[in-house]
Amino acid sequence: MKKPFPLEVNGARGEAELWVGDVPLVVAASMAGLAAVSTRLECKSFQELFVRLSDVEVAATFAAIELLTVRGDKLAAIKALKLKDLAACKASFLTVLGHHFDGDEGNEEAVDEAAK
Repeated sequence: MKKPFPLEVNGARGEAELWVGDVPLVVAASMAGLAAVSTRLECKSFQELFVRLSDVEVAATFAAIELLTVRGDKLAAIKALKLKDLAACKASFLTVLGHHFDGDEGNEEAVDEAAK
C-alpha cells in the first residue's frame, strides 16, 4: 500500500511512524507509556515486555497502539488493525524501543524543546 503522505516524526525524541491500514500514527516509547503497557499486560520484567512487543503479540500490539501513540487516531487504528499490519507494528515498536538503548546524542534538542 502506498502511503498518502510522510509523517513528521522527531527521531531525537524516539518517535516512529506507524501506518495501520490507511491510519497514520506516530508512536513513542516513553517510560510512562512503557509502564502503562507493562501494567496492562502484567509483565514481570522489561525483557518480557520487550519480547511481547517485538513478537507483536496481539494483546501487546493493541495495548501499545493505545498507550504509545503520541499523534494520530489510535482508536481508528485499533479498529483497522489486521494481521498484515503486524510487520509495520513490529518495525515501529523496535524503533521506539531501540531509542532507549541508544546514546544520548541528539537528545539535547528534544530536551530543550520539551522544556519550552
